[in-house]
Amino acid sequence: MSGGEVAGLLVAVFWAILVSFLAVALVRLAQALRAATELVTSVTERAVPLLGEASQTVRSAQAQLDRVETIATDVQDVASNASALSATVASTFGGPLVKVAAFGYGVRRALRRRGAGPAEPPPAAARTLPAPRRHPTGKD
Repeated sequence: MSGGEVAGLLVAVFWAILVSFLAVALVRLAQALRAATELVTSVTERAVPLLGEASQTVRSAQAQLDRVETIATDVQDVASNASALSATVASTFGGPLVKVAAFGYGVRRALRRRGAGPAEPPPAAARTLPAPRRHPTGKD
């Protein structure tokens, strides 16, 4: 064998090894792609029902939120009606009740003064302050 034939043989062996490695790599790549395809198919089969359940859950939560909003609106209406009723009752009965209580107090006080019992001291709000003192010179 001559040098050219040996070199040609080495190049042919090198190419054969290279093609073998590339063939093995392509086979493994094909297996990986096949496994990835199966995995995506499996995930899709499982994800679609889960997404349907999640969608149903979101719809149910939205319905519950709508109900809560309706209840909150009703409670707000009831609170404002109660406030208005309280103000109406206070303005309608508050003034006359205070007047009746003051009249009753006056009647009791007058009856006690008329009777032999000691006079009841006036309430703190009705007490008056003593007159200011005058200077001995008589000038203010």
